[in-house]
Amino acid sequence: MTRADTATKHAADVSAMFDEVSPRYDLINDVLTVGNDRLWRIATTRAIAPRKGMRILDLAAGTGTSSAALTAQGAHVVAADFSRGMLEEGRRRHAGNDLIEFVQADATALPFEDDSFDAATISYGLRNVADPRAALAEMRRVVKPGGRVVIAEFSTPPSAIVRGPYAFYGRHVLPRIAGVINRDAAEAYRYLNESIEAWPQQAELAAWLREAGFERVAYRNLTFGIVALHRGFVPHRPAPVESPAKQPAAKKEPAAAKKPAAANKPAAAKKPAAAKKPAAKKEPAAAKQPAVAKQPAAANKPAAAAQPAADPSAGSKPKPADPAHTSGDGRPEPSTGDTQ
Repeated sequence: MTRADTATKHAADVSAMFDEVSPRYDLINDVLTVGNDRLWRIATTRAIAPRKGMRILDLAAGTGTSSAALTAQGAHVVAADFSRGMLEEGRRRHAGNDLIEFVQADATALPFEDDSFDAATISYGLRNVADPRAALAEMRRVVKPGGRVVIAEFSTPPSAIVRGPYAFYGRHVLPRIAGVINRDAAEAYRYLNESIEAWPQQAELAAWLREAGFERVAYRNLTFGIVALHRGFVPHRPAPVESPAKQPAAKKEPAAAKKPAAANKPAAAKKPAAAKKPAAKKEPAAAKQPAVAKQPAAANKPAAAAQPAADPSAGSKPKPADPAHTSGDGRPEPSTGDTQ
């Protein structure tokens, strides 16, 4: 029995392991989950909301049980898996269902065009992919804007009351029961339990979806958190907005119709500054009467040199002597030189 390594999860090893358990895979799941896998499938189908005319990608589809549930609503489903044995079993079981197309594919490098599906889903298979983030990116690439991605995966029960017994069941009971049903399945289900214990909790997987570019990401727990159902939507691409105010380039007047800048008088056509009379041709400041040529202030008769008011040369007769300025004998006092 081939047993894949949970650390590396090489696609060839995981594929070979599932090839060997494919004939009784669905029966083992029914027994190990005590029929809860059917309830989880109903919840997953409702979350995808399939309808007639939709094209849905079902990754890790295995034998096509989940794909058949989607076609019941009229959707066309591409059931993709990397296990050839699982696909062959699925084709045999659903040979009469024309709405299912089985395709061998690697989840990290899907052979589909961009925006080619209305929705995508993967049930209990994402943890078996070597690079889960790459698988999420591929799912976003192939789903149309506005489409949804739904992931059903084993998870960690939030309550310790459930978590303890669930861990014991997965480690010790589950492999033994699987070995009773299919002797080769015991090692495969030990690997599956180890991969469940190593899988991130619900909030971390939701963060991976956001990092991959999904919006409106949400999840809900099923059966006390033993399984978690995650959902995200591919965002719509904003439509390019054209400004109505702008006229098409063809309707604009060509630049040649405008007067070219060359038609304006060039700066050279203006009279150069040299054509103006140079400052040197103006009368130099020296040609003007120098300040020294003016009568200096000293040339004016100083107040002391002025003729005394009593001098007859002033051209006016002296006023009669003011009694206040006469001597005691009635004669005028001589002037001090200050004019009154």
